[in-house]
Amino acid sequence: RPRGPPFLAEATATLPRLQAYAKFSGAPLTVNAINNCWRAPKGEVPILISEDTVISQPAKILNFLRKQKYNADYELSAKQGADTLAYIALLEEKLLPALLHTFWVEAENYCSVTKPWFASRIPFPLSLYLPGKMSREALNRILLTRAGPPLYSLTEVEAQIYRDAKECLNLLSKRLGTSQFFFGNRPSTLDAFVFGFLAPLYKVCFPRVQLQEHLKQLPNLCRFCDDILSCYFRLAVSDGRQPS
Repeated sequence: RPRGPPFLAEATATLPRLQAYAKFSGAPLTVNAINNCWRAPKGEVPILISEDTVISQPAKILNFLRKQKYNADYELSAKQGADTLAYIALLEEKLLPALLHTFWVEAENYCSVTKPWFASRIPFPLSLYLPGKMSREALNRILLTRAGPPLYSLTEVEAQIYRDAKECLNLLSKRLGTSQFFFGNRPSTLDAFVFGFLAPLYKVCFPRVQLQEHLKQLPNLCRFCDDILSCYFRLAVSDGRQPS
């Protein structure tokens, strides 16, 4: 049985960060898209298949790649490793709820972008059911983790998660500064995670762009995404913002 939000909703950030990590570490990863998770060996995505080994869950996939000596962090100091864990926790606490809301809960974005995109890649009749299920589960996750005193109404929760997300983006921008990557001239796990969260938000054309507009006011984070896309994903960037 497919899992809850991590199955589709959190894949918005999960898949790009796994792909980025593989690029940064030199792992020979081939992406095979499927339109039905029940066709996956464990009934969930993403999964990694290496010879006779089948691994699910993003953290376990990253650990497997590291054990195979595909390590993007081998040059990091102990302090930088600790900073990586702290910033990843910050992303998941402060930015993920707003990312889920932007894609899956904000009505205009969901109806005009997220739902049609996912439905077009899911076989009938699942295409009629799964996007709505993921939208409801994304909302439930946000309310479960963020609703409660002193936030009681959905409007208050939404306002708070976007305040938190904008603060998180500001902290990331300050930490990156003028550097190419977060720890110098080589990309690491932290860069993969940040890219996974920012790139979908940065590149998807939404009708409601509250968080996206804030991101685009931070030019170093936009440059960070463009550089990774052009250097590691071979996407030509024509105007510094959108792929050509």
